[in-house]
Amino acid sequence: MSKKFVLIFGIGFCFLSLISCNGSGDDKLPVYGEINVEDGDSIFHSIRDFSFINQDSQVVNNASFEDKIYISDFFFTSCPTICPKVKKQMLRIYEAFETEPRLEFISHSIDSKRDSVPVLKAYAEKINISSDRWHLVTGDSKAIYDIAKDYFSIAVEDPNAPGGYDHSGYIILVDKDRHIRAYCDGTNEEEVDEFMEKIKKLLAEMDKK
Repeated sequence: MSKKFVLIFGIGFCFLSLISCNGSGDDKLPVYGEINVEDGDSIFHSIRDFSFINQDSQVVNNASFEDKIYISDFFFTSCPTICPKVKKQMLRIYEAFETEPRLEFISHSIDSKRDSVPVLKAYAEKINISSDRWHLVTGDSKAIYDIAKDYFSIAVEDPNAPGGYDHSGYIILVDKDRHIRAYCDGTNEEEVDEFMEKIKKLLAEMDKK
């Protein structure tokens, strides 16, 4: 990831931290993103409708995560830089919560030219994950680049970047209402440890409802 995009992304999430809302002021995780007020109601930033195809040729959309929370990231299978580090940490989370049915994963490939369904399937088998819980998705490049903005993430084609793409290494936690509730640097094991505690906190929120 280029220094320029690291700086932009860092500034963006610092800004989000300033405008995040903690709701009732209790120990809940914040909701990140701009808040709009319509007819007196607070409307929180949310992930848009989407539809992609996973490693088993299944359609994955918003309904796939109904009543569940999920973890999102952006990658490509031939990435020569941060992706292997991020996937290693994603696997730690996947294994730590392997018995938790309310938590799922979605990894968006930003390389639709090379990351076909068979390639994603081979990659899933390589890292030993199941589409029952972890979707490696591909689709229209513009749709994936656009939805990356909803996650306040970076995903762009850049011929000057290693592997031809520039992207962030952030892992993002989304609640059942499509709101971003936590994030971490997926290359930093200590941040991932803290992130896993936040996952537990969000699951505890669900238990109280």
